[in-house]
Amino acid sequence: MTNPSAEAPFFQTMPYALYTDPQVYREEKQKIFSRSWNFVGMSSLVAKPGDFYTCEVAGQPIIVTHGQDGVIRAFYNVCAHRATKVEKEEFGSKKILMCSYHGWTYKLDGGLNKTPNFKDCSELCTGAFDLKPIRLEIESSFMFVNLDDQAPALLDTYRDFFEDIRVFSFMGNLKKIEVKKRVIGCNWKVFIDNFLECDHCPIAHPGFVSTLDMKKYHIINGDYCNIQGTGLKAGRTDLQTAEVQEGRFYWLWPNTMVTVYPGPGNISTIQMLPIDHETTMGVYTFYLEGDEPTAEQKQLMAFADQVRQEDVELVELAQVGYRSSAFDRGICSPTEHGVYHFAQLVQSALGPR
Repeated sequence: MTNPSAEAPFFQTMPYALYTDPQVYREEKQKIFSRSWNFVGMSSLVAKPGDFYTCEVAGQPIIVTHGQDGVIRAFYNVCAHRATKVEKEEFGSKKILMCSYHGWTYKLDGGLNKTPNFKDCSELCTGAFDLKPIRLEIESSFMFVNLDDQAPALLDTYRDFFEDIRVFSFMGNLKKIEVKKRVIGCNWKVFIDNFLECDHCPIAHPGFVSTLDMKKYHIINGDYCNIQGTGLKAGRTDLQTAEVQEGRFYWLWPNTMVTVYPGPGNISTIQMLPIDHETTMGVYTFYLEGDEPTAEQKQLMAFADQVRQEDVELVELAQVGYRSSAFDRGICSPTEHGVYHFAQLVQSALGPR
């Protein structure tokens, strides 16, 4: 992991065209999202045999299943018969998955089960017409998929993140409590840039800086992640007995963020899912201990929502500037080294332009 270099007075940002060009967005789907580990949720989403969860990665429909053999797997959520999306619900529990078009059914391990419009399916049940598997790996209850079978292992990619977050002993006890989705009027990278620095925090996040000690705030880059954090601000006696005594904020390449706030045991995940070159779906998921949030947990969730709202206003204003002809790129201060690191990863993935 690396800290900032104080030698250079500033670094250049990515060219602003990378935030506004629709062709760049099309390239990113193939060169970034199809070749990276994509977070799809915590393993508690498929805790029991029969549980399933569906989502989309790089424009591809995905289903994650917990098989009757206890194994959690991922597949393309596409029927081998005529390419129809098999499971329509976002989550649930079933013994068999059935395509609603012609009734083909699949076992939770992906194997073809029955084909009603073929009198004899024995010749089809050879593996060639099973659900197509996708690489899935789980670490510390985090589930990721990768469309690239040749990609390095999940733990090797995000080793710094997993080593750091294991300090929180409550990770395995958390349950999904709330999911909020919001369409944001910016390129997905604008939100990542904003997350990777806290120079804006004293101006934009008054509640945040009144809670955390900004004098000790640190930002450290890993190869494919970023770790930020600090302890409680002196005088915050209301949180001295809290389970979590610090704020911890992680970014994982390319578009996932994980936050841990002071208070009761908690994490929230933030995913920036690009809709097009200037529009992004933000997915905010809270995981807490217990089945229903307590008054203290509700207060924590409201605090996080306020910070997020403040960030959305900032990134949508930034997107307006990226469209303008005033400048073709900007600069980063030495304390914005996380933004610069992200820019290097993006430009390396996209290749020479």
